[in-house]
Amino acid sequence: MGSVIRLKNKINNSYFQLKDSVEDRLFLVEEKIKSKLESKVDLVQKMTNYHLDTGGKRLRALLTLGSAKLCGYKKGTRDINLAACVELIHGATLMHDDVIDDSSVRRGKKTLNKIWDNHSSVLAGDYLLSRCFEMMVEDGNMEVLKLLSSTSSKIAQGEILQLQHQGEVDMLEETYLKIISAKTAELFAASTKVGAILSNMKTKEKEALEFYGRNLGLTFQIADDTLDYNSELKLFGKKIGQDFYEGKITLPIILLFQKANHKEREELRNIFSKKSRDEIDLDFALSLIKNYKIIDACYLKAQHYINLASNSLSIFKDTEEKNILQNLTSFSLSRNF
Repeated sequence: MGSVIRLKNKINNSYFQLKDSVEDRLFLVEEKIKSKLESKVDLVQKMTNYHLDTGGKRLRALLTLGSAKLCGYKKGTRDINLAACVELIHGATLMHDDVIDDSSVRRGKKTLNKIWDNHSSVLAGDYLLSRCFEMMVEDGNMEVLKLLSSTSSKIAQGEILQLQHQGEVDMLEETYLKIISAKTAELFAASTKVGAILSNMKTKEKEALEFYGRNLGLTFQIADDTLDYNSELKLFGKKIGQDFYEGKITLPIILLFQKANHKEREELRNIFSKKSRDEIDLDFALSLIKNYKIIDACYLKAQHYINLASNSLSIFKDTEEKNILQNLTSFSLSRNF
């Protein structure tokens, strides 16, 4: 267990290595996104400019570029166009998420819905999706079109499933995994599989990269949900307890409810049945999480998906790109930004 906990306290260089390895392509992805989001409608332009200024890790775009490079894609700009596509899908889901969750801060800045309003934010997200679908049609590959359109559908279903179980403190771990698989892991899986599709790889390689992306996504989301309760870490752009205040039931709460005694369970039920939670409620939850060593338990769960993701790349030849992608699985767990 100790090695897992040490992992999360270290900065893993693989993210920056991946970024450096495709830096020239990533710059073109950024330019492509900017050009695609240009609008003659003043409010649309202001909102999309603000969205772009908030930045982000561009991890999904990097996965498409990195996977394409791993598969030997060299000619053309399809990797750039499709990396921009997956980022637009991600951006749209963030805009919609912030409206659903009534979030006020993302990446350390005010959310679109707090600066403008919910109606405008939803429509801005729809605008990003429409631009994305234009680019998918322009790419002309039916397999890509089917994959990304199906992924968008699954993300929406994941959001609805999460709403359906909101405040359900005794949620099954299986239900939680279904939610994060749809909401997060599907787009990771699509991002990596796209790299194999545009490189004309065989089914085995496509499936391996899809499996890698899906398990990487699960690791990433479990880590993200765990960070929300890890008061020992100072995080960029993430406030401790944000999910808790929004009433989201994530893995730390699910595992806590499993281990808590009857009295503690009843208190947790009461807390999550309320319309809003306060700092006293959070302190209570954090004290139980510490007592029952829930953070450690969450990271151990994530380690399982790290191993699955890393091992799935074994069918590829040993290259620098493969090594970076394998190490990226640890970054998803050890990151603190």
